[in-house]
Amino acid sequence: MTIQAVLAPLFAQVLLTFGLLLWMAQTRFTAARAGQVTPTKGSPRTFGWPEKAQKVADSYHNQLELPVFFYVLVILALITKEADLLFVAMSWAFVVSRYAHAYVHTGRNRLMTRFRCYLVGALVLLAMWAIFAIRILAS
Repeated sequence: MTIQAVLAPLFAQVLLTFGLLLWMAQTRFTAARAGQVTPTKGSPRTFGWPEKAQKVADSYHNQLELPVFFYVLVILALITKEADLLFVAMSWAFVVSRYAHAYVHTGRNRLMTRFRCYLVGALVLLAMWAIFAIRILAS
């Protein structure tokens, strides 16, 4: 596979993360400016943000958790030249699941729908790691 094909899903995941970061900044700034939140000592996560600002922030923070394993795997797959068509297809499946998860999370936030999106992504990523590990250890 070409480097562009392998990195395209990674770039899409990075775009989602930065998009949520900018959206979080905008919703928090708007809420703070409108006096809807009063900063207190401690973490900004405990400031009592309006619901939308909190949903977007939670979704952004979620993009800094499971996707870290994806970023590492893409780098390793490139270095070891183990990124094939199956890898790229599974990468896109993972990224689509992250976009779906973020959409649900920042929208109606239906817990079971959000969990299913998360579970699909987690299982795809787990399978990607298993396939990668087997290929590396078997060679």
